[in-house]
Amino acid sequence: MIGKLKGLIDGFGDDHVHIDVGGVVYEAFCSSKTMAALPQVGHAAVVHIEMIVREDMIRLYGFSNEAEKAWFTTLMTVQGVGARVALSVLSTLSTGELASAIALQDKAMIGRANGVGPKLALRIVTELKGKVPTGIGIDAGTLGLQAALGEGTARSNIADAVSALSNLGYSSAQASAAVARVVGREGDKAETAVLIRLGLRELSS
Repeated sequence: MIGKLKGLIDGFGDDHVHIDVGGVVYEAFCSSKTMAALPQVGHAAVVHIEMIVREDMIRLYGFSNEAEKAWFTTLMTVQGVGARVALSVLSTLSTGELASAIALQDKAMIGRANGVGPKLALRIVTELKGKVPTGIGIDAGTLGLQAALGEGTARSNIADAVSALSNLGYSSAQASAAVARVVGREGDKAETAVLIRLGLRELSS
């Protein structure tokens, strides 16, 4: 099995990269976010690899970090999600945004990815609830608050503050993350108005 490739960028396709490792050129399919993070042709790169072997195919999938690779394999545990759909989701959302969307049970956010309809988006947020991979770039406090919001168990002052910020045009992930940072400093019993005011300050900083 191949877990990582270290070599020189040999070329790019629409959805894949060629990496020259000691004269052997490997082709790895990547999300658009990974493609954008890779250096130019001729420069050294490290790409984390997930190798999928089938009777009629061996294909490599490349990722800029372990978190994206972990999410790729996690997404594919959902019925109806193959490699192409998993890469589409990871091309649309960062690993932190994906974790937030699942914690918040925000199927509309998942549904922004090409090839993900409403039913599949609902299945993804439902089946992956509580299965967030480690090293996702989002702190536990924020994720916990978002999970409480998704489950409908968050304190009313917190839920109202997030709702108010969302009504101002911020995404549920942005609003909940800002409120989580405020709650971390002020405590979860802070008044809704305080959470909104300080949350706006977080979002504008």
